[in-house]
Amino acid sequence: MTQAPTQITLDALAVGQSGTVLHITPLPADQVGDGVDLARRLMELGFVPGERIRMLKRGIPGGDPLAIKVGNATFALRRFEAALITIQPLA
Repeated sequence: MTQAPTQITLDALAVGQSGTVLHITPLPADQVGDGVDLARRLMELGFVPGERIRMLKRGIPGGDPLAIKVGNATFALRRFEAALITIQPLA
């Protein structure tokens, strides 16, 4: 019996852990401006399916913002933005 790969959102990834982007879920427009624009912005930054990412650091207090490495770039994301990105953690 094989297990399905684990999928989590980026905001749940532990510091120092890596993963692969699976997809981005747009927010409903009534939550934060235009949710489709936010998903598009994240993709333009490099959060595209198949891309490898790494959680570098969490802000203190409350864990906001998150420092995420994508390719050769590092970005700060708010937790609610990171929660839109579904990833598969790497072992």
